[in-house]
Amino acid sequence: MRKLVIMSLSLLLKPTTSKPLASISSIKQSSDMNKSHVEESDVGISCFISTLPGFRGILKQRYSDFIVNEVDMDDKVVHLTSLEAPPQISEEKAVEVPDQADKSYDTELESFRAIAGDKDADTLKAFLDQIGTDFDVCAESVVLSPSSDKAHRTAVHNFFKEKLKFLVTDTIDGTDDSSKCIRVRLNSRGNNKKGRDSRKRKTRNDTPYDRRGSEHWPEHMGKFLMFHLYKENKETQEALGVIGKMLGLQPRSFGFAGTKDKRSVSTQRVTVFKQQASRIAALNIRLIGIKVGNFCQVNEGLLLGQLNGNHFTITLRGVVADSEDIIRSSADALGRCGFINYFGLQRFGSGSVPTHHIGAALLRGEWKSAVELILDPRESDILYEITRVRELYKESRDIERTLKQLPRYMVAERAILQCLRKYPENYLQALQAIPRTLRMMYVHSYQSYLWNHTASLRVQTYGHARVVSGDLVYCKEQCTGKLSIPDSVEEEDLATKDAYDNVSEADLREVKNSSVKVVDEEDLTAGVYTIEDVVLPLPGSRVIYPSNSIGNLYHDMAKKDGINLMESVHGVKEFSITNLTGGYRRVFQKPKDFKWELLKYTAGNIPLAETDLDRIGTSIPCTVTNKGDPLNGNKGETITVNGEFQSGNSENVIQPLAENNKVESGTETVETKNSMDDTNIAEEQIALKLSFILPTSSYATMAIRELLKSSTSVAFHKSLNG
Repeated sequence: MRKLVIMSLSLLLKPTTSKPLASISSIKQSSDMNKSHVEESDVGISCFISTLPGFRGILKQRYSDFIVNEVDMDDKVVHLTSLEAPPQISEEKAVEVPDQADKSYDTELESFRAIAGDKDADTLKAFLDQIGTDFDVCAESVVLSPSSDKAHRTAVHNFFKEKLKFLVTDTIDGTDDSSKCIRVRLNSRGNNKKGRDSRKRKTRNDTPYDRRGSEHWPEHMGKFLMFHLYKENKETQEALGVIGKMLGLQPRSFGFAGTKDKRSVSTQRVTVFKQQASRIAALNIRLIGIKVGNFCQVNEGLLLGQLNGNHFTITLRGVVADSEDIIRSSADALGRCGFINYFGLQRFGSGSVPTHHIGAALLRGEWKSAVELILDPRESDILYEITRVRELYKESRDIERTLKQLPRYMVAERAILQCLRKYPENYLQALQAIPRTLRMMYVHSYQSYLWNHTASLRVQTYGHARVVSGDLVYCKEQCTGKLSIPDSVEEEDLATKDAYDNVSEADLREVKNSSVKVVDEEDLTAGVYTIEDVVLPLPGSRVIYPSNSIGNLYHDMAKKDGINLMESVHGVKEFSITNLTGGYRRVFQKPKDFKWELLKYTAGNIPLAETDLDRIGTSIPCTVTNKGDPLNGNKGETITVNGEFQSGNSENVIQPLAENNKVESGTETVETKNSMDDTNIAEEQIALKLSFILPTSSYATMAIRELLKSSTSVAFHKSLNG
């Protein structure tokens, strides 16, 4: 007998403005120290829009239940549709070295003589005469006369780039400190000779001529190769690390707009400088859980934040409710009314020491306390090696031993200890040794903590149906009220890692192109603004606060944590709330292009949503095999049913949840030809499949929370899986 899990909304929606505000310090002392993970209520996530009852559903039972496709700057959803390199860029156009017998360089040499003089012109002529002989010019070079004139050296470099493209140049030290020499060599990669490979220059304590690709690159081709990266159950940087290792490139060689969830199937755009599509496409046969395709040349590399959002296809399995009508009504309500735009739990970390606790310590200038919060043992460490190494340092304070045993993926801890080894007791410098994006994540987390709590109090105090006097809204047309127009955004706000999920470029455009005003009685009478226009600030030096009771809540909460939002208690700018620009975030978010459907399935290992790789595979004839599901790592047979991959036996077929052979899909009803055999009814389970688009600063998990009326924490959904 399936048990219905329904949470009481009367408790969740009960106003709490009359209760004293809880501070981080009190939360930490009373509850967090007794828990191994952060709960939603700890970070201000407590309200819902819909008053419908929740129901049970398992999120991410399989990583293919959470499909993410990036939405580019033109609002196009990014899909992997081809694994092949296009013919026009599939072959590298090697630089051909002209045959000396058929080519005279007299004209070029005379031009060079006018620039560099007789001596260097004669040196170059002798070098050119060697081309075409048995002499291995790929391994040799000539050095021109020393020159301290940078403009002259630039003119020489440009001459070779324009007139003798099969030669490459670089600058080396001259005979004295004030002069430099230009060295000239045949482009060995372009010549495709079998001489010494350019990588062997390292053995001669030499460096490549062009660190970003010295080979000739056709002028008609963009300098960056863009491709679509498809990955399964891998972080973006992890996948690019694998590809980079195969290509001999550093991970930083790649550009991308934002990272995607690890436990998901995702597709996103990536750029890399001066690489041939054929070379990267050839990796597909060796890559596991990763595919690349849809290659094209572009002139600029991708930067963090250059996306308009993400398209989600989310499947909730094991759905249990009093009736299917509850599920349908809840799904319709989500599409119609949206959800409270909270920062999700990912923003605050999954451990017993949340990132906003560290952020609060930084804002107070408590450097040693912040270091201890990062380094000390914590209940949430499930891996024994992490627990052991944290305890080792706390008990012995032996930095050398700790570093030897510290896993390399613990970036912040490693950076702190390496600095403390060199500068003992200098905790501020140790914190600043953490990579900037990571260390600023702590401060941003505290901003998000304040925003979440304030958003809940806004809903509890004024509801979710109307705008009230004193609310902040994005202006429409010309504003006459109090305005706030942030003219810049912190550099770190451009980082869009899921753990940080900061401001996207789309958000920046909205901030720059839209001013914010305080709603007055005239606005309410005119009815210009709706609840969807209401925003709340992320604290900073260039934001205004609501003029109603909500504005004071920011300052009251921060004050309880020993933080003043209007002034800093220390002189370290990057850890000062007054040095952050701040920003605005919509309180309520509606999903775009929202669709849903109910499905019935008979086995937990059946894929219920089609991935990009599935769509590519549907054009390939398939038969029953014993290799299992190549996408999700299932064991057993792989069977094609109606052109789609299924796993298990032929009886385990996905069926839409139908009444009289019809299936609900949003507000539409479509006919279905298949029906479940009565003998399988006892084994059937219900799944709810949703698809929608959200801007980059919104969390899909918060939309799911609105449906289920239950926690989105990993621990909670693991318990449902069990």
